[in-house]
Amino acid sequence: MAYLYLKAIHIIFVVTWFAGLFYMPRLFIYNVEANDKPADVRTALRSQFAIMMKRLWYGITWPSAIITLVMGLWVLIKSGWIPVLFKPAMFWLLLKLILVVLLYLYHYSLQVILNQQLKGNFKYSSNQLRMYNEVATIFLIAIVILVVVKQAVSLFWGIVGTIALVGLLLIAIKIYKKVRSSSVK
Repeated sequence: MAYLYLKAIHIIFVVTWFAGLFYMPRLFIYNVEANDKPADVRTALRSQFAIMMKRLWYGITWPSAIITLVMGLWVLIKSGWIPVLFKPAMFWLLLKLILVVLLYLYHYSLQVILNQQLKGNFKYSSNQLRMYNEVATIFLIAIVILVVVKQAVSLFWGIVGTIALVGLLLIAIKIYKKVRSSSVK
């Protein structure tokens, strides 16, 4: 019974962690786009975005990432999956754990961008950040499919589907950019 509660807590904090991973790049985009505003407006917006980014990142995203990691490891240990992790039937779990490590690297990359923006250093355009924002979506879809389907045979179709998803996201971003630029005119 305790295992199910651990698993539930893990899932709840995965959701709150992803909320932060989805929203933080949006705040980066808004912060970059504030550069196009008059100086007084830009200063006010950057000040407000800095407050919002810090609260989101340090109040929700980091704590959720840490609790997700702790609960995930606890679930892994309590479930008895560690001894069978490298068996062929558990390939899905090994692949999921690799994706989770990559997701934490993505999380860290957002920390780097946050630190840069808080110092007034804007290395990426809003369009680049829009594309980078979709990385969390790709991780979410890949991890959920692995956890639900649990078949290594589906790896090929998972890769094909992920590539197709990336293509669709890039097309959607280009369409959004065209619609947005035509509505500004």
